[in-house]
Amino acid sequence: MLAENLKTVRENITEACRRANRDPSEVTLVAVSKTKPEADIQEIYGQGVRDFGENYVQELVEKIDHLPGDIRWHMIGHLQRNKVKYLARRADSIALIHSVDTYRLAEEINIQAKKNKRIIDILVEVNIADEDSKFGISREDALSLIQDIAGLDGIHIRGLMTSAPNVKNAEENRAYFRSIKALAVDINSRNIDNVEMDILSMGMTNDYQIAIEEGSTMVRVGTAIFGARDYHRKS
Repeated sequence: MLAENLKTVRENITEACRRANRDPSEVTLVAVSKTKPEADIQEIYGQGVRDFGENYVQELVEKIDHLPGDIRWHMIGHLQRNKVKYLARRADSIALIHSVDTYRLAEEINIQAKKNKRIIDILVEVNIADEDSKFGISREDALSLIQDIAGLDGIHIRGLMTSAPNVKNAEENRAYFRSIKALAVDINSRNIDNVEMDILSMGMTNDYQIAIEEGSTMVRVGTAIFGARDYHRKS
């Protein structure tokens, strides 16, 4: 079941790349495994997936400790400053923190990275639709935040992340993804030290194909692979 779901997602990624004249190797699939048991992750791992996304620090740390060491873990949920230290201690296993949206959070990641003699890759989270229910910096303030945190030498800014609105018709989010791509191009053109825009983390189960067509390099797909989640589990 899970293997078939994954096969369908991979085929959809390939087809979206074909429509956009892109190489599928340009798009990384992050299997969002939050609240899912380790057995499910092992099954998808057995199909060759190495990038997994988690929302909660405690759950992520437990899975790092129990699952294969070559998994590249992605912290995709809102991150509280007092929990950064737990990620920094396992920085070798953390591929990316996707959800940096304030200077104070970036500063804490920098402090903990230096304590652990690491440089941690991050994305700046942009609330592209200015939704009250979501975290993220506004599009208008994203450049200023990036300029402010670029001088922190324990982190490396790799790009942008966004979560578009939850809509029935994915086409409604195309303009948001296009806007994030344009923002990344603008930021990249400024040649800011310690800032790259080579990663655009955008697109989830309901809209990842549209996101790929608009330039996403990393899609975060959970439900289409693992099925519905138990949201009562949090940490």
